[in-house]
Amino acid sequence: MARFMRKGTTKLFFVLTISNTAAPTAAEVNAGTRLDTQIAEVAGFSFKNNPIDIPVMSTAFVGKINGEDTVEDSSLTFYEDSVTNPILTAQAKGTNGYVVIFYGGTAGASPAAGDKCEVWPATVASTARMYSAGNEAAKYQISYALTAQPTSPTLV
Repeated sequence: MARFMRKGTTKLFFVLTISNTAAPTAAEVNAGTRLDTQIAEVAGFSFKNNPIDIPVMSTAFVGKINGEDTVEDSSLTFYEDSVTNPILTAQAKGTNGYVVIFYGGTAGASPAAGDKCEVWPATVASTARMYSAGNEAAKYQISYALTAQPTSPTLV
């Protein structure tokens, strides 16, 4: 396994319809909106378990058992385009869909069968322009309510 940098490798899409999150098709993903070409920052999209302490009177050791599975608050920050903004248009507040992340990239120019990804069921919770008086490009942030446990399938 070779180390790599996510920037320039990882690809993200917002997809409205996936019939089976355990086996999404390349056609379903390619029908979505590509996001990574305008992403400035990624936050969240992390799945974890919150273990529960189980102290027992007979020992000073405190063991743990599995607790609730949770996801972090998640958002993507994009550069804003003053002419057209298909990413913002595709992700209006309340839109249900899937954030599909090809964490190791895709074998070709677009997703195809055999590419590995993560599928995050999501609802667009908010879209907000970010204002700054600094010397920087205009940005906006889309926050997501992640609605179910992510899957890590291979495209079919």
